Amino acid sequence: MPLVTTPTFPIAVVMQRRAAKSRWADYVWEPIGVVPGEHGAEVKLLVEQENLVQWLHPGFRLELHRDEAEGYYLNVCTARPLVFVLWRMDEERALPLFVTASTEEAGRWMDGGHSIDGVPMPPEIYAWVGEYVERNYRPEPKKRIKPRSFVHPKDRV
Repeated sequence: MPLVTTPTFPIAVVMQRRAAKSRWADYVWEPIGVVPGEHGAEVKLLVEQENLVQWLHPGFRLELHRDEAEGYYLNVCTARPLVFVLWRMDEERALPLFVTASTEEAGRWMDGGHSIDGVPMPPEIYAWVGEYVERNYRPEPKKRIKPRSFVHPKDRV
């Protein structure tokens, strides 16, 4: 039996802390992008300004699975395709935990109460996901609903 490999794309996540325009919070955490490729193993400080700090979190792998092909298709067909980042607060710092290109997987994460943000999908990841969708996604054929002519019109819903 042949070994099935999962296509993966190495990326790093850029997390940002910026000053909040709110009287209830001093700052806001959010992922602001992903950077394709390998970037070492250590978290790196990218920007440190008075009201803005950004960190690069390397070591993530965007994986593509056949059962998520429809979610990838729905994402790459939009005007603004995204990479979704699941993250959480760890004491005083936000940490990215998982990444996906599937709108459906991201939706399940959100339904589970996790913090999810979408960031713009870089062109090289868009091309890679698009190629995977072309090779692996086949939409379910639409089933025709037969008219229920045998049912009295007032009982049809």
